[in-house]
Amino acid sequence: MFRAAGRRLDDYVSLVALDPFYRVWFHDGTHLDYTSDLDRMKAAMARFDPSDAERLESFFAKLRPIYEAVITEGLGARPFDSLGRMAAFAPRVVRLSAWEPVARYVGRHFRDWRHRFMYSFHPLFLGGSPFRAPSIFLMIPYLEKEGGVWYARGGMHSLVEGFAALFRDIGGRVRVDTPARRIEVAEGGGRRARVAGVWVASTNGRGGDGAEAFLPADIVVSNADVGHTYGTLLGSVRRRRWTDRRLRKVAQSMSCFLLYLGVRRKYPRLSHHTIILGRRYRGLVRDIFDRKVLASDFSMYLHVPSRTEPSMAPPGCESIYVLVPVPNAASGIDWEREAGPMTDRVIAALEAWRLEGLRAAIEVRHVFTPDDFATQYNAALGNAFGIEPRLTQTAWFRPHNRSEEVDGLYLVGAGTHPGAGVPGVVLSAAATMHAVAEDFAL
Repeated sequence: MFRAAGRRLDDYVSLVALDPFYRVWFHDGTHLDYTSDLDRMKAAMARFDPSDAERLESFFAKLRPIYEAVITEGLGARPFDSLGRMAAFAPRVVRLSAWEPVARYVGRHFRDWRHRFMYSFHPLFLGGSPFRAPSIFLMIPYLEKEGGVWYARGGMHSLVEGFAALFRDIGGRVRVDTPARRIEVAEGGGRRARVAGVWVASTNGRGGDGAEAFLPADIVVSNADVGHTYGTLLGSVRRRRWTDRRLRKVAQSMSCFLLYLGVRRKYPRLSHHTIILGRRYRGLVRDIFDRKVLASDFSMYLHVPSRTEPSMAPPGCESIYVLVPVPNAASGIDWEREAGPMTDRVIAALEAWRLEGLRAAIEVRHVFTPDDFATQYNAALGNAFGIEPRLTQTAWFRPHNRSEEVDGLYLVGAGTHPGAGVPGVVLSAAATMHAVAEDFAL
């Protein structure tokens, strides 16, 4: 993206390669360091099942065609909004078994339960169930093997700031604290309406609360949650496909319970990315996605940037982000009531694991629940990753990058093709750009 703008990424963002990518701790006290070095991975896996280690290279060889289709050939970076394109790709999906659920695909290659988890958990990073997401998403571990896993110095927000600085440098204008209220449309030349601009909350201090300003535009690109874009911003427009009724039927991704902790001590046992698993895998995933209940047990993902960049915390301290997958708001969980007890349970679980004295060492604590995803990000049902990546909500079946409702309106981000996660969102930007270029002969 920076090259496309004629700039160098290194001038805006400093990236640090991580090795290992993740350290995964299992409930029996064993652990595996996940890395792109296949020889190291095979040596680690051989401790649990030598035959699994021998099959690792053949497993990645079978993933390569999936990676090449999505990344090398650019199917993930092109709009997938025609049935013809879907029909042309379908035979390859069948031939590559890319329709098969991730966990089943991985289970045919590895026997040890640790290895089955190691290579099937990636859909959870996209808000999907490994037991339902199609195996086309196995291009992610291959992508990690080829490109690595990286940390942006200064934390994730430094990447946001880098993109904003790049945008300004090439002539863009960024408005913050300016919520979009609704998308204005006008009669088009054909059967469909055409976008006219966006009404936003006024930030000029005039007009008092509720004042609005109109920004005329020939092109509007929305990166809001798809349910918010169509159901609220475009809510007054008659919609043919993404009606309120259909939006209610969309399967939203899981949500997350998050703790942001500033801790007055060091925990050398933590890696930059640490995954701590409970005893259950399939059952816990089913509780989150299908039963939609807040289980008594849970698994956790920890991001500890101070392990790589000590300045992300005061001397002798750690900054720790804890993510616990939980059901979205279709569960009916009362998070005003549950947030406190859940916080206590997570801290107790971390102390029982290996973080001795954690509770007493906490200096800063911030809690973020599915309710916050709904109120702060306008996420339908408080989802954390947009629409769930299941077979019937992948590629052509997702909301298209080029709006099916209004000419001149485009979607980008986790809710459109190809999906969530930083790679998916960046690919969606490319797909949306191609749709705009096609429509405006750019």
